[in-house]
Amino acid sequence: MKLTALAAHTPEAVRAALAARGWDAQPAWFAANGVQPLIVLLEEVSESERENLVRWGAKAGADVLTGDGWALVGAAASRLAPLARPDRLPAGLEGLAPELGRFLASYADPPRCWETLALDHPVLIGVVNVTPDSFSDGGRYSTVDRAVAQAERLVADGCELLDVGGESTRPGAVPVAELDEIARVAPVIEELTRRGLGPLSVDTRKAAVARAALGAGAAVVNDVSGLAFDPALAGVVASAGAGLIVMHMRGTPDTMDSLAVYRHVAAEVAAELGAAAARAEAGSVARERIVVDPGFGFAKTPEQNFRLLDELATLVGLGYPVAVGPSRKRFLGTATGRPVEDRDRATAVACALAWERGARLFRIHDAALAREALRVAAATTNAR
Repeated sequence: MKLTALAAHTPEAVRAALAARGWDAQPAWFAANGVQPLIVLLEEVSESERENLVRWGAKAGADVLTGDGWALVGAAASRLAPLARPDRLPAGLEGLAPELGRFLASYADPPRCWETLALDHPVLIGVVNVTPDSFSDGGRYSTVDRAVAQAERLVADGCELLDVGGESTRPGAVPVAELDEIARVAPVIEELTRRGLGPLSVDTRKAAVARAALGAGAAVVNDVSGLAFDPALAGVVASAGAGLIVMHMRGTPDTMDSLAVYRHVAAEVAAELGAAAARAEAGSVARERIVVDPGFGFAKTPEQNFRLLDELATLVGLGYPVAVGPSRKRFLGTATGRPVEDRDRATAVACALAWERGARLFRIHDAALAREALRVAAATTNAR
């Protein structure tokens, strides 16, 4: 008997082994996903449910770790699947099926597109800051001509969406009045639309600014506050039939650094982002129009940012496409010792790691290096 160890961090190795031995592509992929190990954290678990889970785990060959009100369950996806079916559930675990079913459905068939963008490859979102005080490029593109020139460079380097922002949200940034923000972003969006440089997103927390930007030609609103700053924003997005990126942040640019306190950063960010997405849906934004963003650098220490990057699959489990924006952030400088203007290589590495963990959209200041790194990363996962 000959033994060969197969990589277990993605389903690709199992798929390749089955395909090489005569399986058709689709059955091989479904089977590979079925034997993929998964670990789920269950909370608000009653004592009787905990006991039933332990009994089920012993019979099913699953690992079950429990504590007061919670359980960690580790098993192949195929072993977890019966728990998502009401007709197959062990007695006493009826409350598990709906949430587990939603998770397994999105795991087996993740979102394939968002707005007009296919997600079978890395999607680059190019940053066009028309602000005087952004942390990376403040003042560099504050005129329409300069902003258009930067947009053209980003599109030439592979960006499929351009994100125009008129208010810095770096730590300690000064708030910008609505009319001033509109005066910054609307002319740029109008000119980019006129030139066919798009689709376009507006980076704003404010309903009035979003309304003006959408009227000028934007198709997406990118809200760093996750709809916490202006409750009217969801209605503006819904009325326009626009896309929405909800990002995780606690507090405001003035207060967010003091709020970087977590017991388990990935689980807590996922829960808070799930609540933000639910606010969007409650405001009539269609689920398929929503993207979630973990908010690297916003209310997170360097260590928390790296832990969140490593555990990004927790956010992917929400079932929405995931966008990330590590570009030139302080946590990359902490790891590399590089100043903000020399972090594009680190950004490219962070994007590649995020792709492997399930992110599909990448917000960047300089596209060339990120595009190359992501092409290499995507080449390892696009064999089917």
